Amino acid sequence: MRNLLTYFGILLLFTTAQAQEYFPKNDGVKSRYDAHTLYQNAVIHNPNEKPFKGDLLVFKGKIVKIAKQIAVEDNYISINLDGKHLYPSFIDLTSEFGIKKPTKEQAKKGNGYDATRTGHYWNDHIRPETNASLFFEYEEEEAKKLLQIGFGVVNTHYPDGIMRGTSSLVSLVKNQGAIQSIIKKKASTVLSFDKSILSNQMYPTSTMGAMALIRQTYLDANWYKNNISDYKDLALEALIKQENLPQIFITDNGLDELRAIKIGEEFGKKYLVKGNGFEFENLSTLRKMGNTIIAPLDFPKPYTISHPHVAEKISLKKLKRWDQAPANLMLLHKNEIPFTITAQGLEDLASFKTNLLLAIEYGLPQEVALASLTSKPAQLLRQDHRLGSLHTDKLANFFITNTPYFEENSAILAHVIQGELHNLNSLEALTPIGKYNVSAIDFPLTLVYEYEKKQPSQLLWNGEEIDFKHKQLGKDQTLVFEIPESNEMGMYRLLIEAPREKKRLNIWLNTPNGKQRKLTAVRDENFKKKQAKNEQEDLEKPNFAPVSFPNMAYGFKTLPETKKFLIKNATLWTNEELGIIENYDVLIKDGLIHKIGRDLSSRNAIIIEATGKHLTSGIIDEHSHIAASAVNEAGHNSTAEVQMEDVIDPTDINIYRNLAGGVTTIQLLHGSANPIGGQSAILKLRWGHQPDELIFEQAPKFIKFALGENVKQSNWGNGYRFPQTRMGVEQVYIDYFNQALAYEQEIKNNPNYRKDIELETLLEIIRSKRFISCHSYVQSEINMLMKVAEQFGFTVNTFTHILEGYKVADKMKEHGAGASTFSDWWAYKYEVNDAIPYNAAILHNQGVVTAINSDDAEMSRRLNQEAAKTIKYGGLSEEEAWKTVTLNPAKLLHIDNYVGSIKEGKHADLVLWSDHPLSIYAKAEKTFVDGKLYFDLEKDKLLRTQNNTLKNKLIQKTLDASQSGSETQDVVEDEKILMHCDTLEERI
Repeated sequence: MRNLLTYFGILLLFTTAQAQEYFPKNDGVKSRYDAHTLYQNAVIHNPNEKPFKGDLLVFKGKIVKIAKQIAVEDNYISINLDGKHLYPSFIDLTSEFGIKKPTKEQAKKGNGYDATRTGHYWNDHIRPETNASLFFEYEEEEAKKLLQIGFGVVNTHYPDGIMRGTSSLVSLVKNQGAIQSIIKKKASTVLSFDKSILSNQMYPTSTMGAMALIRQTYLDANWYKNNISDYKDLALEALIKQENLPQIFITDNGLDELRAIKIGEEFGKKYLVKGNGFEFENLSTLRKMGNTIIAPLDFPKPYTISHPHVAEKISLKKLKRWDQAPANLMLLHKNEIPFTITAQGLEDLASFKTNLLLAIEYGLPQEVALASLTSKPAQLLRQDHRLGSLHTDKLANFFITNTPYFEENSAILAHVIQGELHNLNSLEALTPIGKYNVSAIDFPLTLVYEYEKKQPSQLLWNGEEIDFKHKQLGKDQTLVFEIPESNEMGMYRLLIEAPREKKRLNIWLNTPNGKQRKLTAVRDENFKKKQAKNEQEDLEKPNFAPVSFPNMAYGFKTLPETKKFLIKNATLWTNEELGIIENYDVLIKDGLIHKIGRDLSSRNAIIIEATGKHLTSGIIDEHSHIAASAVNEAGHNSTAEVQMEDVIDPTDINIYRNLAGGVTTIQLLHGSANPIGGQSAILKLRWGHQPDELIFEQAPKFIKFALGENVKQSNWGNGYRFPQTRMGVEQVYIDYFNQALAYEQEIKNNPNYRKDIELETLLEIIRSKRFISCHSYVQSEINMLMKVAEQFGFTVNTFTHILEGYKVADKMKEHGAGASTFSDWWAYKYEVNDAIPYNAAILHNQGVVTAINSDDAEMSRRLNQEAAKTIKYGGLSEEEAWKTVTLNPAKLLHIDNYVGSIKEGKHADLVLWSDHPLSIYAKAEKTFVDGKLYFDLEKDKLLRTQNNTLKNKLIQKTLDASQSGSETQDVVEDEKILMHCDTLEERI
């Protein structure tokens, strides 16, 4: 048997011998150390198993035996761990270790629209052929940082592009070189919504464009796989080969997590989703979908709030997230959402352990934490036969701690990777545990070490506690103290040598008189160790702010429920034959308008007294850009493949504000960056719900077209993209509709046709299965599009904006088009110079179904007042004016069978107004959607008080954190972009 010192000499010998070997090795990963190494007397921890004290034998980088006791043989290197703890190395599913990030200077030059890679997919941002192993270079300093926090294996990838190719599973093996570090060259495929920095290709410019591109790529790969193509595509071939690998999707916000999961569901892929640490905001959806979340531990820092003006700037959402983030893993576990833990995203890897212990303090069970760092990622990467636990025939990847890892003061002393020992913090050092009594009769001093700390927690003289000061001197430590009623007045000093065994301590005593004396302190075997403060039993978990829906100001504690309401004695604006009727009752039941009449009664209904008040159907905004995180995909002149449903943002405060203005339904339109824009999303403003839950289920399909200055890039853009003239815009429509017809013929003739999302959408328009809302201003272009539509046999459903509509109202009536216009906007750009406020009335009087829209998050809260302007400008009756924001937009959107009027059987989307709804003094007191009360003016007052109270409480909490020495961050005021037709999102 050889001792530890001999072991280090043997390591040096093997290192020298290896340098003389120059023949290539092609038999996979192996250790250079061929001697048997026996780790004795360790506490061995495995995920989902009870720890036990035993031995572990390593040979050629693998565990060859594990048992309570293994007999030592002559050829063994033996290391006595004397009760130290062994844990399997952690595994990180998302890493960029050893990969040099690309730079913009490496990008191929192009015109911004065309791909530059011959023989690959048409879009440069699709790069599945990328192989991370070809870019991998071992980084010793970074590896050491990871080893020191417990990670021994990382799944590293090339961080560039939407489809990023294959990752490589890498062991952090010291001094063995890049090739020998790689456990598996192609361990998983990696995706994101971010474009490749190596390409100047413009498309996609938005998240919805990235989603559409991923969809089309999957469709193309299926087509390519099942057909003989004249074109060889190396990217698609690589993607096809990766179909059975684990799929990892990198996201950086909660909405993108849901979007990634959505695409995966469409194509039967269960992505492992790298999250943002705030998954607790979407627990219901994540639980339902069942995807594994790769959860980061980069908790927000407390905020520096030193001035009242700074406190005004910080949002309640940010404060809540800071307060709630440590509970994220506990809430995932509690809701049975599978997850692993990643160190990716941490500014300082040293904070990993601190944040992990904080998550445990908030209720994450230690055994769950261990599994999520070891066996779970190994299983997901299908490498659990050799990674993730300490069992026979698995790789010898484990670390050694002085005390149980999840205790606050534990330290990783060494890390073994494929049998190679990385001695990080002096494996020989021991930490004393227990009560140590000085053996000298004339010096009754006792030192107590609790919680596995390096310094004593107590110093006792004759059994009474005395004060002391501690200082660490390398491995040794000193204590300075006074002895009560001592003959020698002054400070005593103890030098405690680094312990060489657990049963005794060697001590050098210096008295106040300068005498020196050597003492021995012996451990009291009857001493019972106290539980460390971070052990979970019987500990009160920290409180944190409750999660609301959405998790911000004005969020619900619980989502509104369908109830029975009876609204009594209101003035009803029915928009039906009954017209405006006074002192009527409306019964809401099962989300519908159940009954209209006088003196109604209903058992168990909630009575709302509405005498002197007005009840209307909810306002419908035909042209809106609220509740979206993007509105334009500007990369091509036709983007019919993109969907506004993909970029719904249910946390937009303008949803709540619109409800406060009586709005219940909107058409979320694509912007006007291109002649053929993206597919619309018709939404009900169900505040607090998930993105897909806002969709108006019965609404038909719509798409945004655009004419005029924006699409020909008169006021913005780089001047490269066709079209640049109004003539070119017309040609775009003709060309694309002809392509759609040719595509239809291809479908009929070829059962193995290539499915094209864009052309299928355009074909829906020609076949009147999808309707157009067209951004328009100028008379000539309105005329042009109607003629193009008639050429291809369909009708333009709605011209929106249409400020010169009064010039062609008769032709619009003949064509069958509707109008959605502004009440009195003009002169904000050249093509609206001829706009007049009488436009809506003239269109209406010509028999064109006419609505007033907002196209603006501020105006949409006052659409009742915008409708009133048609009375002043054009003399519409009150009823017809009101219909411009209720029934008429419902007709334009083909949802008037469900909403837009007060009629028995229709959806209970209703607004109770304090006054005449067309009055500037009217306030929406209650707003119902599907019979659920989503806005209540009295509740709003209460919420304002509650929000202010909670905000002040959290500000005080963050102030306390900063006072206690926590590192803080500056307050950056939230910048909410109010989107319009020309707002661009550049997805980098």
